[in-house]
Amino acid sequence: QVQLVESGGGLVQAGYSLTLSCAVSGITFTNYYMAWFRQAPGKEREFVATISWSSGATDYTDSDADRFTIFRDNAKNTLYLQMNSLKPEDTAVYYCAAARAVRSSWYSVRRGNVDYWGQGTQVTVSS
Repeated sequence: QVQLVESGGGLVQAGYSLTLSCAVSGITFTNYYMAWFRQAPGKEREFVATISWSSGATDYTDSDADRFTIFRDNAKNTLYLQMNSLKPEDTAVYYCAAARAVRSSWYSVRRGNVDYWGQGTQVTVSS
């Protein structure tokens, strides 16, 4: 059974930092692109960041690239998202996702074409 379990969300003030985690089981972690998406109230789910299965290369939305860092620990089958200088507009449910590398690309992952989703973790940033 494949499981992606996010944690680390919460309520923080603007300007503070949070680090989200996603513990993955049931798949060969190193065969997958891993990614973070988010969905704000009343909006569609949107891409945040992705990391390759092997080289550690990363891709971000332009608006988040200077504040967010995605990284993975392949020994622990865990994905992370470090978020700095949080803004109220970062308030959303953050989802972890996995896309099998052999049939995915940076472009397809950005579009949300992934194989597995986590259940999400709420991040609320107060002003």
